[in-house]
Amino acid sequence: MVQKLSRRLFLSIGTAFTVVVGSQLLSSCGQSPDAPIVDTPGEQQEINLYSSRHYNTDNELYAKFTEETGIKVNLIEGKADELLERIKSEGANSPADVLLTVDLARLWRAEEDGIFQPVESEILQTSIPEYLRSPDGMWFGFTKRARVIMYNKAKVKPEELSTYEELADPKWKGRVIIRSSSNEYNQSLVASLIVADGEQSTLEWAKGFVSNFAREPQGNDTAQIEAVSSGEADLTLANTYYMGRLLESEDPAKKAIAENVGVFFPNQEGRGAHVNVSGVGVVKTAPNREGAVKFIEFLVSEPAQAFLAQNNYEYPVLAGVPLNKSVASFGEFKSDTTNLDKLGPALAPATKIMNEAGWK
Repeated sequence: MVQKLSRRLFLSIGTAFTVVVGSQLLSSCGQSPDAPIVDTPGEQQEINLYSSRHYNTDNELYAKFTEETGIKVNLIEGKADELLERIKSEGANSPADVLLTVDLARLWRAEEDGIFQPVESEILQTSIPEYLRSPDGMWFGFTKRARVIMYNKAKVKPEELSTYEELADPKWKGRVIIRSSSNEYNQSLVASLIVADGEQSTLEWAKGFVSNFAREPQGNDTAQIEAVSSGEADLTLANTYYMGRLLESEDPAKKAIAENVGVFFPNQEGRGAHVNVSGVGVVKTAPNREGAVKFIEFLVSEPAQAFLAQNNYEYPVLAGVPLNKSVASFGEFKSDTTNLDKLGPALAPATKIMNEAGWK
């Protein structure tokens, strides 16, 4: 019911969407990071949004924001690192109001590079759990994604699984696959292990984990799930929303892939499963700071949170918002509530440990 109502709500604004992502948007599909921003003085208030999220459904949210506030959204899409470099190169003259990206690692780098400015907002402080936002108001998580164990149902029983740390046990030798160490999702996960267990213990874990690999790291999270489903390996670590996509696909073959794979939330008897975020912050030189804050507050409103949960298969940060039915089928779980900001200083040691352990 929530999904139906949410989509009718957002899809009913086609006219507004045309205005937002038509000629006034830099591109309805997102502009390349090197393209210039065209100033349009005298027109309605606007914000310039630099985003490394590439989900078509997000455009519907931006249209709804414009309808509610009268603030036009100029969307500039690109890879996270490219957008960070663009903002730095633009310096004090950057037209960027908001930077939106995924994973704590990218948010931390942006904060360290001085790209964000602090924001004080009662709405954001009350809507977003403390562990999912910067203690200094520099960035705010607006969706959660859990990085969990996904296993071949025919080869692994759930009772065989327990923690991330246990995946270094020799019983998993030749049975594990995962994407590369250059992936921020993996770097943030290993950083969480450092915070929980210390660097030396994490190094020993990483060596054991790598020794259990069935193949060299390759591909994205979807590729890992597909390989586990086919029997190439027994288990992997992946973000939950990838499984949601497969289960909700209109392609029967993709659904069949997902149906062979189970979802297990690790460390439920301890600190809980590792979660990360899609996050957003106000750029230090934002020409429209007020509009930027309104935009972030909109992202954690109940309608926006419901839309993101239903259509992007992510976990909402706002309490009480219903989950997508496929995501809900994974079951309830305990999250690691260590403030993500504490993972930032552990990111560099995490990368060093992964390299030392031979995680390519």
